[in-house]
Amino acid sequence: MRVDGAVALIGGGASGLGRATAELLRERGAEVVILDLPAAEEKAEGFAFAGADVRDPDQVGAAVELAKSLGELRICVNCAGIGDPQRVVRKGEPHDLERFRRVVEVNLIGTFNLMRLAAAAMVANEPLDEGGRGVIVNTASVAAFDGQVGQASYAASKGGIVGLTLPAARDLSDSLIRVATIAPGIFDTPLLGELPQTVRDSLGAMVPHPSRLGRPEEFAAMALAIVENEYLNGEVIRLDGAIRMAPR
Repeated sequence: MRVDGAVALIGGGASGLGRATAELLRERGAEVVILDLPAAEEKAEGFAFAGADVRDPDQVGAAVELAKSLGELRICVNCAGIGDPQRVVRKGEPHDLERFRRVVEVNLIGTFNLMRLAAAAMVANEPLDEGGRGVIVNTASVAAFDGQVGQASYAASKGGIVGLTLPAARDLSDSLIRVATIAPGIFDTPLLGELPQTVRDSLGAMVPHPSRLGRPEEFAAMALAIVENEYLNGEVIRLDGAIRMAPR
């Protein structure tokens, strides 16, 4: 898929992995729209911005319409997500069901919501030779495979994204739209930036090679590689320095 001249819609693009991806795609010539919560608009300065909750069909639909108004929407990258650790049972108290539901709704249903609406817009594009009409990159996590203590909601939501990848790619194949997923390991995002440096160093040391936190720019490079490689479809790619997470 040719990036130059395409419109890219980045869910959760105001910071972290999404922001790095937005910047790289813009450098490669894409017109980029950042979709994020309204409160993040200042962080998205310099980009076209759509304030939206990824769970809301109308708000996400408006973001897709904004992207379409700028040209042909051919690239969608889903990076929006949250975590809320809690054990299934702790000191006799069961996991709060609303907290579990919220994580699954934002991470899994939000991803599907943006994917389905972006794909519906891409169907109207003229195919670009083998590049097809568009490509969608979703974000899972190594927690989908190696969920740790307290990560029931997060691992379940990310595991759902992994399971969504192949059937979505198959569903959209007739429309010449590709779908792939990145499952990042421990990355140096704003959330981890709130931790003490000693803790950050300890997390990085857990990674076999290179023994450090992943850089958002490396996630962005993988997203770009998926977009540009026209034969990459229906796949989940771990981007984790060979880490396999311990139970805790």
